[in-house]
Amino acid sequence: MLTPFPATGNAFDASDSVLADHILARRDTLGRSILVGLCGAQGSGKSHTAARLVDRLTLAGCSAVALSIDDFYLGHSDRQRLGRDVHPLLATRGVPGTHDLQLADVTLSALLAADAQSRVPLPSFDKSRDDRVPRDQWRDHDGRCDVVILEGWCVGATPEPDAALADPINALERNEDPDGRWRRFVNGQLAGPYARLFARLDLGILLRAPSFDQVMGWRTEQEARLDRTPGAPPAMDAAALARFIAHYERITRHILAVEPAEIVVPIGPDRAPLGWRRGPGAA
Repeated sequence: MLTPFPATGNAFDASDSVLADHILARRDTLGRSILVGLCGAQGSGKSHTAARLVDRLTLAGCSAVALSIDDFYLGHSDRQRLGRDVHPLLATRGVPGTHDLQLADVTLSALLAADAQSRVPLPSFDKSRDDRVPRDQWRDHDGRCDVVILEGWCVGATPEPDAALADPINALERNEDPDGRWRRFVNGQLAGPYARLFARLDLGILLRAPSFDQVMGWRTEQEARLDRTPGAPPAMDAAALARFIAHYERITRHILAVEPAEIVVPIGPDRAPLGWRRGPGAA
């Protein structure tokens, strides 16, 4: 059952307060540093939500840091190699199988085990250049970390049943993955290494978009706002962006259908939170 946020006041503040309370309660219950997963479709505002939660948790006396799963993307050359060796569609960043999960595991483990003397480097990915930021430009987290927030479009996602993979769901799958080899590989990643990563989550939160159709509009806005460094490729036009989003469609629709999180926050077309409810993954 949805608990709506008050019609008056700031819905974002109300949502952040509820989420921070759940995070702090989970940390108190477990008595250790915790890993929180924050899932949301492209353009849903999950990065801004994660940043606000870090600020709120810090004010509550809790050391917190937010990371994006996007910052663990394989570099451009590694994905080109993956595209040659496994399937051409894997050259495009985004789907499970295009992240460096070893780097993610090492980074998350270091943050969760950090003490007052620790310094943990935080990887970064430059989307305007479609490549990882050089190591000497990464920021560091100094000291203990009580809460680590891992945000991303597929954080916590679960695999589909094999039968669901038989039919393509869009033109990209129909024309460029006619035998289903790409989608079966991606699904296998969700069933294997990504399932092991997401099993580490102590709490899962989903910012639930109204529909997949809404995601295209949000992602168009996001593309226009990307900082483009000198020498970076130009922004994607509408056709290129539609093809790019198609890579994400299957898993995004599956997430909206099964809601793999303990706490679900439905959001409106303006990204404003509407309320919160327990998800199917609730303990």
